[in-house]
Amino acid sequence: MSTSRQAAWIVLGIVCLAALLSPWIAPYGYDQQFRDFPGAGPDSRFLMGTDEIGRDRLSRLLYATRVSLALAPAAAAVSIVLGLGFSLVALRRNRWAREALSAVTTLSLSVPWIFLFVILRAELPLNTDPTTSLLITFALMGVAGWAWAGRVFTASLRTLAEAEWLVLARASGMQPWRIARAHMWPHIRSIASAQFRTLIPAYILSEASLGLLGLGVAEPLPSWGNLLKDLQHPDIIRANPWILAPLALLVLVMICLEALGATTTENQNSEVTA
Repeated sequence: MSTSRQAAWIVLGIVCLAALLSPWIAPYGYDQQFRDFPGAGPDSRFLMGTDEIGRDRLSRLLYATRVSLALAPAAAAVSIVLGLGFSLVALRRNRWAREALSAVTTLSLSVPWIFLFVILRAELPLNTDPTTSLLITFALMGVAGWAWAGRVFTASLRTLAEAEWLVLARASGMQPWRIARAHMWPHIRSIASAQFRTLIPAYILSEASLGLLGLGVAEPLPSWGNLLKDLQHPDIIRANPWILAPLALLVLVMICLEALGATTTENQNSEVTA
């Protein structure tokens, strides 16, 4: 294992561990307010200061990391399952089913999903439960991203379906579920893993972008997205540079994920070449 990959794993491990233990290591609750200290600077009591309504920034950052890093993989898993399921439908010999799936995939790739979030958020009441907004945000991200994985799965499965060894397995009377489990899944598993690793950082960035627009996770539940809204005010940044911590952590995690993804791709290419 290369040094860069080891460093990336260590950093991600520390970040994930801190996020997992946030209820125990955070100094305060993410929604606890100290009305006598709004907008306070860092000190021994508030290591990263407080926001405009007196909530501890460090505690909110720990909880936000937990939210973003936990649900981005969940949304990616939803996309992988949907993409693989629709791709299996495309293997059918029914021409209508294949054409319908192709049309749905093309539509999904061309629809500006940001407008869907705008419409949905407008329909939700202002006092929507934060947990509800959280689940809706990542569920829609998972549904919206299935087409990218589905197109890759469809091409790979069609190639496998035309392989001579698979035709021979069918001719020998092997059950379809056994063919899928014993022959097709080992080939598609690496593709699913690569798509999963690609979607995780994409969904992390998507949630951050939606949070900046006020369309992501609702207050008071913190996420990287709604913590970054403070960065829209340059004057506040100049006076309180410590509010850049969420952005710095986001960039650090994305660099680590990119390092791991690039290293894994190189290893897979080496195996193929060999």
